[in-house]
Amino acid sequence: QVQLVESGGGLVQAGGSLRLSCAASGRTFNRNAMGWFRQTPGKEREFVAAISWTGGMVSYADFVKGRFTVSRDNAKNTVNLQMNSLKPEDTAVYYCAARTLSWPISQATHDYNYWGQGTQVTVSS
Repeated sequence: QVQLVESGGGLVQAGGSLRLSCAASGRTFNRNAMGWFRQTPGKEREFVAAISWTGGMVSYADFVKGRFTVSRDNAKNTVNLQMNSLKPEDTAVYYCAARTLSWPISQATHDYNYWGQGTQVTVSS
């Protein structure tokens, strides 16, 4: 079992930055591929970024490429999402997720076995 807790969300003006963190606990965290997803009311949860357990492979949704960076520190059991140049359309609840597999990384929600409770990100115009 893996427990995930997100933090770092909040209110920011357009063009600003936030850094989300996901703290993981439980068995063998450093062997889990990890992902970040987001969801707004009435919409499906959508993929944002993913990272392999070594950090050597990453993937981003097209709408965040060049603005967001995913990273992990297995020694600290954390996964981070640095979000720069934020836009009002980035407003959503952001979720951290873990696979039971270390690889490959995935953009599909159904490939993730563990989810955090989410953290709200609000970008004002």
